[in-house]
Amino acid sequence: MLGCSSRRRCNKHSPCKAGPELLLSLDRDAAAGPNDAAPVLQVFPYAEQLVEPARHELYRTPSGYALRMRLQDNAKLPAVFDGIAVVQGTGSPSPWGAVNVEFAAPVSAVAAIALPAGAQRIDNPAPAQLAGGSAALGLWAAVLLALVGGMVLNLMPCVFPVLSIKLIGLAQQGSDKLALRAHVLAYSAGVVLSFVALAAVLLGLRAAGSAVGWGFQLQEPGVVFVLALLFFAIGLNLMGAFEFGNLLPQGLAGWRAQNPSADAFATGVLAVVAASPCTAPFMGAALGFAITQSAPQALGVFAALGVGMALPYAVLALAPGWRERLPRPGAWMLRLKQGLAFPMFATVVWLIWVLGLQAGIDGAAKALLALVGLGFAIWLSSVLRRRAVVGGLTLAAAVLLAWSWPAAMSPAEAAPSKTEATVWQPYNAAAAQALVDQGKPVFVDFTAAWCVSCQVNKRLVLNTAATQADFSAAKVTLMRADWTLRDAEITAALARLGRNGVPVYVLMRPGQSPLLLPEVLTAGLVREALASL
Repeated sequence: MLGCSSRRRCNKHSPCKAGPELLLSLDRDAAAGPNDAAPVLQVFPYAEQLVEPARHELYRTPSGYALRMRLQDNAKLPAVFDGIAVVQGTGSPSPWGAVNVEFAAPVSAVAAIALPAGAQRIDNPAPAQLAGGSAALGLWAAVLLALVGGMVLNLMPCVFPVLSIKLIGLAQQGSDKLALRAHVLAYSAGVVLSFVALAAVLLGLRAAGSAVGWGFQLQEPGVVFVLALLFFAIGLNLMGAFEFGNLLPQGLAGWRAQNPSADAFATGVLAVVAASPCTAPFMGAALGFAITQSAPQALGVFAALGVGMALPYAVLALAPGWRERLPRPGAWMLRLKQGLAFPMFATVVWLIWVLGLQAGIDGAAKALLALVGLGFAIWLSSVLRRRAVVGGLTLAAAVLLAWSWPAAMSPAEAAPSKTEATVWQPYNAAAAQALVDQGKPVFVDFTAAWCVSCQVNKRLVLNTAATQADFSAAKVTLMRADWTLRDAEITAALARLGRNGVPVYVLMRPGQSPLLLPEVLTAGLVREALASL
């Protein structure tokens, strides 16, 4: 990047003011396409609502290229124009030939945009389209996809543990219409507001320059550690080992008893936390669109996702025919509640496995020790039943957790199994594109250890002998992009595909556009994709 200048309007009647255009200069090494062909150039500023995305003019200059961009109306010109330039060579139909160039160019104000002598206007075509993608999504289409994706999210395996809590809460209301309505509204509010809050944090981190996407919080070992503790405590609560109210200050416990809807709201929040590792069908395109829009539009898409997730539960709970079939509360509820603790414990096992991949065996061992300490403190507090003792035990548990925390926060390199290492190569964008340029197809699995859908697809489809035989027969090179921890290259690759979360599956085909496969795989879908080669 050589620099950036802004056009200014000056006349004898008014002082100079920042004008409607920016000129970004790029050197030839950063922007050249194959065989010195003109590149396809996209610029994504970190600042929102700064430039018009569809009004870019590309020029070839003696030293490289220059991109003229129109500012949006009333845009505030920053002192430094920073963002990411995606440079895609035109010698290949695939966007995988693209290179991400992060820039921060000081803006110099000049009387007029001065293109170098000999600059020639050239076409800046749209990026290559993806088969099976969603390049032309509009806002309302994205909202609709998010709504449907939210409904489908209830069927994803990561939400199953929370469904148990929802069922118990619903049954406890019995036939009380007012209580049932309040329960549903509180749960729905918890879901929608949690999605909006999570989206706000995601957008804020991206605006600050962090390369994050959907499920970003689970890329932090410390967050996985805390979630393991939370689900373990919920499991013990369902088993009857303790009541959350006994651990709360007396005033807060009294308020909770008088406001049962607070538990429903908390369940909605927990449902979103549990759902964040999953990307349901229709969600990927909607979220990929959302993060490229202004904050109000992006938050609207995420709110639609929350409405979709809460909608089936609300309809079933409020439908007269369904409400009349609800069994009356009784002893059966206690047995059901205890039995439903086991999905919570299974979730803890999964989270500790994820933590082991992120923080190593020492981090996982200390986390397990913290679980033992938490369980002991909860058991002892239920035996003594004194709030002062409970407070002391809680403090002791906090000290133990603080001791365990550093190990859980330290990332570790995850070593793949010997079988996977011989079949799947680590993802590398340049290597993948080089293989495609040589006429060799490449299948890329964008995955993460904390993504439940990814693990299901891996075990039921991708790693089966039949699917591996299909890949081998088609002479497809297999690459795995592991997003368990933050990885800027993988985040950028997902963005080029119009996606912002995992799972994502793409077949890179020589001479053709990349083919995106659905988030839920079957062996038949993979064979159908391979047949297109």
